[in-house]
Amino acid sequence: MRRLIVWLAFLFVANAGYAQINSLNIDIVRDKWGVPHIYGNTDAEAAYGLAWAQCEDDFKTLQELVLAIRGRLGEVNGKDGAILDMMAFISGADRVVDAAYDTAFSADYRKVLGGYVQGVNDYVAAHPEEVALKNVFPVTEKDFVKLYVLTNTFLTSVYLDVMKIFKGNIKNYEGNVASGSNGFAFKSTKTTNGKTFLAVNSHQPLEGMFAWYEAHVTSNEGWNMLGGTFIGGSSIFLGTNPNLGWACTLNHPDMSDVYKLEINPDNHLQYKFDGKWETLEPLEKKVKVKVGFLKIPVKKTFYMSKYGITLKNKDGYYALRFAANMDIRSPEQVYRMNKARNYTEWYSALKMEAIPGMNLIYADREDNIFYLSTAQLPYRNPNFDWMKVLPGDTSATLWEPKFHPIEELPHYLNPASGYLFNTNNTPFDATGKADNLDYKLFDKTMGYQLETNNRSIRAQYLIGQYDKLSYADFKRVKYDEGVDDSMYNYNCENMKTFLQLDPQKYPDIADAIAVMKDWDHTANVNSKEAAILVFAVKHLMDQIVADAKNYEFNCFPEATYVEAVRHAKKHMLKHFGTLRIALGEVQRHVRGDVDLPIGGAPEVLAATIPQPYKDGKLRTMVGESYIQLVQFSKDTLEIETIHAYGASARPGNKHSTDQMQMFVNKQLKPMTLDKDKIYQQAEIVYHPVAEKKAEEQPLTKK
Repeated sequence: MRRLIVWLAFLFVANAGYAQINSLNIDIVRDKWGVPHIYGNTDAEAAYGLAWAQCEDDFKTLQELVLAIRGRLGEVNGKDGAILDMMAFISGADRVVDAAYDTAFSADYRKVLGGYVQGVNDYVAAHPEEVALKNVFPVTEKDFVKLYVLTNTFLTSVYLDVMKIFKGNIKNYEGNVASGSNGFAFKSTKTTNGKTFLAVNSHQPLEGMFAWYEAHVTSNEGWNMLGGTFIGGSSIFLGTNPNLGWACTLNHPDMSDVYKLEINPDNHLQYKFDGKWETLEPLEKKVKVKVGFLKIPVKKTFYMSKYGITLKNKDGYYALRFAANMDIRSPEQVYRMNKARNYTEWYSALKMEAIPGMNLIYADREDNIFYLSTAQLPYRNPNFDWMKVLPGDTSATLWEPKFHPIEELPHYLNPASGYLFNTNNTPFDATGKADNLDYKLFDKTMGYQLETNNRSIRAQYLIGQYDKLSYADFKRVKYDEGVDDSMYNYNCENMKTFLQLDPQKYPDIADAIAVMKDWDHTANVNSKEAAILVFAVKHLMDQIVADAKNYEFNCFPEATYVEAVRHAKKHMLKHFGTLRIALGEVQRHVRGDVDLPIGGAPEVLAATIPQPYKDGKLRTMVGESYIQLVQFSKDTLEIETIHAYGASARPGNKHSTDQMQMFVNKQLKPMTLDKDKIYQQAEIVYHPVAEKKAEEQPLTKK
């Protein structure tokens, strides 16, 4: 009875004004890997099923995201949760969504979003024991749009500017941090079997709010998309439909600006703007932080200036201005991309220009390949250096939210070289040398990076070995663990510096230097020389992260590398008694009781960025995660995928770890969009209904 009352209350509060969805119209078809294939008559029903499946598989993450938007995650997750609470506030999600929601979205997408939200609320009503705090649910459509704003704020690296301001290292910074992800597309003229290849290979955290969730969403209204989404996503973010697919990687043009305000010495709430004193609006944010059994209240004061959210540190007041919170329509644009049937329709979805930043690498059945480094980049005054901290006292630096159309952004369609790729490198190195764009033809205030990285250099080298690639060659490129002979790392010869250290100059680490010089330049799981480099690079990266002013992976003095090698040597001798040990012995892929050896390293194509584990070992944290490889032709569609762990994040669920062995072995599972095959091979088919356990429901087919 209690569940029924709660459920009815949720329906009344959360879904007033929306047509109620009958969950009996929805099938969730779990395949042998537990991946949900969701079938609904309408898109809204399919979105409901997607929400329900996400809650079944990872309600913990979904609830944490909702708590962050509510400003209450600190009550559950302590200091780390409070930081996300503050970032949600800094993003301005509440303010911008409340102001723009009523007119931002089309009527048909509002139905989709409404279906998704009803799916979440119905799940919560059916499982009240999973709710961590009172008065958090039910959720609304606005809540999930706010999640997109928060996510976009992170994906466009705004949080790095925030961190630099708080750490007091903002004065002379420039550039953006590089992050992992790969995307490849090959035309039929570049493949031995005459098919078009696509590699979806985003490098993300393996768990949490930015971890990939694999799903297949289908309706009788033309939605049929398999791929990866984040928990809280109402559609698929990257992957394949019957006719086309795309990969995403993070890009790094100048997507946020920082301004130093000149404060009135007689009134700290006034700042100079065009010769006059303007008033800062104080914005107070209160959160509670869980410390043991206590919840400690914490208060932080922010400000609002003409430029945007304003933060104070020991050096003064700094304002942030960024596009990620100026347009809330990105969830609808991604939904339109899901439903596109050909390149023309997909490009039309791009014309919404609502995604604040991302590289998109596309391929389709018609043998089109396309790459766009999309971003909401304003028209800026060319008389200022926009990669530096800007003067915050003049309207000359206050750009309007009018952005360059995608035609003015770096993009390629069917280059003669026959391939396109991105590894978070410059968009001006995306294909064969003769077909690459000239950066001089683009507005310099866009701030697109010009740097290559090891992955881009390595990709060009490997692709250049083939006149045409077989599918096996394609996989070898994608799974490569080598470091290019040029040894570049974020446009800095970091790896080369390690290998060129003089053992006579540093006799205390001469043995470690000898091991590194024997390294074969691959992060293979069996390499006995790679481990010490992985520990040294990990130590170097830890120093970079700890010191925000060096977050751009600047080149360090030689002494910094020497110290990293000393640290790695000491660590390895303490925990393993040797400097030569198979990488897979010290670098592990772990979840629950499954503990497997894994190769890879930061900045190789098959990237692994580890974190400390136990007994001196490392475990995977970021890198290879959800992978999808596709072969298109006019008559066939072949898809293979793998997830780092499995379809579920629930501890103890058999599908939380059942893909791990294949993942570390670089194997993929075949997938299909064929409805008959999916039902025939289903492990279970059920409706998202609270009153029946899934295993008790009959197999059905829509």
